[in-house]
Amino acid sequence: MKRFFKINRKIRNTFHKRWMLLSLIVVIAMPIVLGVGLYLKSAMLLEQTSLIKLLFSKEWKPMQGLFGLWPFIVSSLWVTILALLIAGPICLLAAIYMTQYTKKYFLRMMHPVIDILAGIPSVVYGVWGVIFVVPLVSNHLAPFFNTQSSGYSILTGAIVLAVMIIPFILNILIEVFRNIPDQLTEASLSLGATHWETVKHVLVRKAFPGIVSAFGLGISRAFGETIAVLMVVGNVTQIPKGIFQPGYPLPALIANNYGEMLSIPLYDSALMLSALVLFVVVLLFNFASRMAIIKLERHT
Repeated sequence: MKRFFKINRKIRNTFHKRWMLLSLIVVIAMPIVLGVGLYLKSAMLLEQTSLIKLLFSKEWKPMQGLFGLWPFIVSSLWVTILALLIAGPICLLAAIYMTQYTKKYFLRMMHPVIDILAGIPSVVYGVWGVIFVVPLVSNHLAPFFNTQSSGYSILTGAIVLAVMIIPFILNILIEVFRNIPDQLTEASLSLGATHWETVKHVLVRKAFPGIVSAFGLGISRAFGETIAVLMVVGNVTQIPKGIFQPGYPLPALIANNYGEMLSIPLYDSALMLSALVLFVVVLLFNFASRMAIIKLERHT
């Protein structure tokens, strides 16, 4: 009987180990399958035009067979980086304040608010951007800098995108600061440091790898955002030379054109190449942030 139960236990352990391994394989295979699928779909265009020309050409004239992606890549980088520059300091300072300067009940109250902001559909943010941010940029911010803008611009897209990624980054930063041992704060205060000096020189330094991770994930989240940015960024095929000019990010290009252009194989292939570029850029951002975290952890 004991031998029977022992064998039965081994069978169950083996079964559970195998299905967990299968789940891991599925997770690892997903990005590979996505990347290979996008490459196969974009292969038609890559056979006719070199990748370098497609990536760095300014000409986007699909009916003439010109599919330069450079204006869309530049617009995506403009919107994403500017959104992070807006959201990053806000999230960092808010996370420090809520974890180091307020009572615990205040943080418990704020968590549902942050979760609600994170759960709002992106189209709602887009409508808010059209109603509020577009007039703000057109009537106030652009004249303040002695320029003119319709309001549908890189800056508008970045503001809307920054508001969208704030709850995402903020949640991560709150957990990063909450997981710092209290002994570090107590040791610093016992040596005569002020609370702000402790935060600035001890806690932020200890949390720096987590901060880099939060910002890296925020960039990845922002780079692929579609609907809200599409509604306010202008969608003009050009290389923007300033934040008050309209742009046309890669996700907006795919969302605007994919359904209508399935019947044109070369156009469809160009849109799949756009998706592949977006996919690779997000992977590179994640890889770079991961390498930065590893190096920072070795020096902290």
